[in-house]
Amino acid sequence: MKPQKKVAFYTLGCKLNFSETSTISRNFEREGFTRVDFDEQADIYVINTCSVTDNADKRFKTIVKNALKKNDQAFLIAVGCYAQLKPEELANINGVDLVLGATEKFKVTDYINDLSKNDLGEIHSCEIEDADFYVGSYSIGDRTRAFLKVQDGCDYKCTYCTIPLARGISRSDTLENVLKNAKEISARGIKEIVLTGVNIGDYGKGEFGNKKHEHTFYELVQALDKVEGIKRLRISSIEPNLLKDETITFVSESNCFVPHFHIPLQSGSDKILKKMKRRYMSNLYVNRVNSIKKKMPNACIGVDVIVGFPGETEDLFLETYTFLNELDISYLHVFTYSERDHTEATHLEGVVPKNVRAKRSKMLRGLSVKKRRAFYESQLGNKLSVLFEGENKEGYIHGFTENYVKVKTPWNPELVNEIHEVELTEIDEEGCARFKWINRTQEKNVNLNDLI
Repeated sequence: MKPQKKVAFYTLGCKLNFSETSTISRNFEREGFTRVDFDEQADIYVINTCSVTDNADKRFKTIVKNALKKNDQAFLIAVGCYAQLKPEELANINGVDLVLGATEKFKVTDYINDLSKNDLGEIHSCEIEDADFYVGSYSIGDRTRAFLKVQDGCDYKCTYCTIPLARGISRSDTLENVLKNAKEISARGIKEIVLTGVNIGDYGKGEFGNKKHEHTFYELVQALDKVEGIKRLRISSIEPNLLKDETITFVSESNCFVPHFHIPLQSGSDKILKKMKRRYMSNLYVNRVNSIKKKMPNACIGVDVIVGFPGETEDLFLETYTFLNELDISYLHVFTYSERDHTEATHLEGVVPKNVRAKRSKMLRGLSVKKRRAFYESQLGNKLSVLFEGENKEGYIHGFTENYVKVKTPWNPELVNEIHEVELTEIDEEGCARFKWINRTQEKNVNLNDLI
């Protein structure tokens, strides 16, 4: 009997990529491969790439080198957004044997009859117009929460973004299949599902291969709330113009959906938002935040923001800083603008020097720390539920409350994938807090750091 071939996976980028990597890995397992960790020796290494920032591009080369150190004869496969956008560039990187684009990645096992190393990477990449069909995905096994893909692609034309070029048009899973996948996740004992996609608020478009909406995101949320066994449902990033009041109200009254929203802003300046071709102005964003906080005062609200976009003067940056500083939000994800090939923004005037971009990014990251601490302090005395995760990190176990406060306590394997009630009691200068268990007699130390 031949020994089973070993395959390892590495994922760059977003929650959507994680859901697709997990689906691809299950395809390998069905073909008789054994999955191992990426830091182990394997016969095949699959790297799911991202191309949102320059940093993700550069990291790919480092990951390839690390894989070859484990096994210099391993077969290396690149899939994902970077593989679709710049397949030749990846194919020319030493050690890369196969590059698969947006549609081919889900058929990866069809391309690996021969695992001999290639002098030059072989490319199978479609025209992005051909990426017009939907492949459902969800992640399991890596975490105590699952990422459930409900939508793919984007019809928006933001001037800085390559995602439509990498993933194609907006299209959705059928409601029936989303619910089937959610039930499969629930049957495995996973207690939290995070909904993911490129533009999940656009859910329903392309559900049956046509451009009209068969269902709305609101109808999706209503249906998922009825799936038995799932304790928590979390909405990942959703565009402010697509986050409707009816959805906010439903989440506030739901038994399963948690009070946590991540809403891209990108800039607090209307002038920059227009240059970005975003589909809202800053006043709509304020209305969304106020609507959430009115119905859910303890809700956590995360914000994406880009600094250094062409035309962002010092005054316009300070407009964004002031806007965010005065807004009742909980944390920021800060992205330093980087030029991406084939995007409209590369032709705009007013290029911001990279050292200025870095300075502004640092300022907003500092604001994020301040906002996060203020949000955590606002939760002191509240009774919250924590879902503990499965990884032993230097003797500690981490978990998140329903409103996304991160907690840390000494490792106890009995806590893994369990939800426990706690009361946050104190946060010190280092960001460490104490909590007391509800219905338990022992107090534990909790560290609320490392959320960024």
